[in-house]
Amino acid sequence: MSSATEPLLSNKPAAVPVAAQSETVKPKRQNHKPRPNYAHIHRQPLPLATHPLPAFHPTNPLSLLRLAYAYISQVLSPPSSHPASPYVGYYSPATCAIHITDPGHIRALWEMGFFGKGNLSRSEPSWMDREKARLQARRQGGTTAEEATNARRAKRRDFKLERARIEAEKIARQRDVEEGKISAEEAARIEREIEAAEAAKVDAPVTKRDVRPRDEAESDGEEGIEVIENQEHLQLTREETFFLSYGLGVLDVRSPTTGRSEAISLGNGPSLLKLFAPTLAPSEPFLINYAVYHHFRSLGWVVRPGIKFGVDYLLYYRGPVFSHAEFAIIVIPSYPKGSKEAERKAKDWWWLHCVNRVQSQVLKSLVLCYVDVPAAEESGIKGEVDIGRMLSGFKIREFVVRRWVANRMRD
Repeated sequence: MSSATEPLLSNKPAAVPVAAQSETVKPKRQNHKPRPNYAHIHRQPLPLATHPLPAFHPTNPLSLLRLAYAYISQVLSPPSSHPASPYVGYYSPATCAIHITDPGHIRALWEMGFFGKGNLSRSEPSWMDREKARLQARRQGGTTAEEATNARRAKRRDFKLERARIEAEKIARQRDVEEGKISAEEAARIEREIEAAEAAKVDAPVTKRDVRPRDEAESDGEEGIEVIENQEHLQLTREETFFLSYGLGVLDVRSPTTGRSEAISLGNGPSLLKLFAPTLAPSEPFLINYAVYHHFRSLGWVVRPGIKFGVDYLLYYRGPVFSHAEFAIIVIPSYPKGSKEAERKAKDWWWLHCVNRVQSQVLKSLVLCYVDVPAAEESGIKGEVDIGRMLSGFKIREFVVRRWVANRMRD
């Protein structure tokens, strides 16, 4: 009776053979570097410092004194929202872009607003980190995950080319058999020889031991690695440059040869504007594109170039490190009726359907941004140029276009 009252499952662990124990031992978890806290890194939407007032709590009377002290301090001695020294960029006539070479300025402009692009990277300037990881992995006899990916893609490309070549030879042999140039037995023998030769080509697979993730390669330290010269710089488009220089006043553009400052601000002449738009006419493509860029930046969007998807701009809600772009912008100048520009720059429906199909495949909403271009007499370009008045003459209208699919949009 005592055995019947004993629990069926005992709290004591059952004896496991030694061989089974060796098989069930789990490998140690690799210590990977934690992912960067992008919410903290990109907490500032623009390269400007803000000074908010402290919160007021009705249940705490002392918070009112703190609020009053902070308010009076900012009124008597207003803090500056601009950096102590402006960011420096150099104009490149060859690329018509602005190059930022200082590493501190590069990180600041990228982390606070996602401005620019690394000339040796896809977007974020990370060439130095990737080069250190590559040299560290090579020193320890392995490769980085990025190199393994490139090798796998090259192998897949060679495999597709070889497969196409074999298919072409097979079709040619079949045609020779039909034309009586060779017999069917000879064609079958050649086919067996080719299959045997292909089976003999066995490449050693890439193991996980040979592939070292970038984070693991960087975590081993930088001892024994030679000093690497940073060969990457940040490239700013003309619209980004003018927004940072004129719109925010945090960028100083200089000549690469003389180092002379060519910055534009509210107080000096529009030298940078004349550099990008020599004629200063309202129909200048730079002025039209910048009006759209400034419009969406002022609404809080992160605006990036959209040449990869065949559009002018891409709109990100917070930035490319958080999510994909939600909207694709096409800038369409709208000229007065009867003008020569309206007839010369008109788009056809084939173009619209092609662009809309591409955006629907990449899950982006197409936005047609019509810019009403004022006449030259209304822009006020005669005499001294008033940049604010010139930009205020552009009117922007937005239309969201979605691809209509009959099977998905039935009533």
